[in-house]
Amino acid sequence: MIGIITILTALPLGFLVGSWLAANLIYAVAYLWAFVFQTLYLLLPSVDGTTGQTFAADVFPWSYGLVTLAIFAFGFGLVALGHRLRIRASG
Repeated sequence: MIGIITILTALPLGFLVGSWLAANLIYAVAYLWAFVFQTLYLLLPSVDGTTGQTFAADVFPWSYGLVTLAIFAFGFGLVALGHRLRIRASG
């Protein structure tokens, strides 16, 4: 989910929104909404106990945190790329 939000919003926001700061803020809000939704979706079955566990109860999911952080940073890179493309296109 967060990958889809990043791909679909980051580059277009950087290109279409004139302010670099506003584009980053809009991307961050969209990403963080998707992050919370995805995390809840993954963790609720573990809490409910009716289905298989997504994460082991005794291990902190560092890999999940690192991957989501990398996707978040990649999205900011795409926003910056879109902003550069906008500046280049406007001449």
